[in-house]
Amino acid sequence: MMADKTTPPPVETLTYEQAFGELEAVVAALEQQEHPLEEALALYARGQALLQRCRRLLEEAELKVQRLSGGALQPFAADDEAAEEGA
Repeated sequence: MMADKTTPPPVETLTYEQAFGELEAVVAALEQQEHPLEEALALYARGQALLQRCRRLLEEAELKVQRLSGGALQPFAADDEAAEEGA
C-alpha cells in the first residue's frame, strides 16, 4: 500500500480490517529491506500507528462484549462448541 506516493488515509478513520490489512502490507514492505532509511522510518511509524489503532479497536470490542455478557467475559471452549455442532 505504501508503494504509491499518494497520502494514506488517517489511521483514526480506518476500520480494524483496513488497519490490519495495511499493517500486514507495511510489515511485508519492511521485511524486503529495500528502502532508504527515511522511507523505512516512515513505514515503521505508520506501522506503529496502525498497531495502536488495531489494539484500540480490539479493546473497544472487548468492552462491548463485556457489557453484553453482564460484565465478565466467558472463556471460550472449542471443545464445547464442537460438541454442540455434533449434537
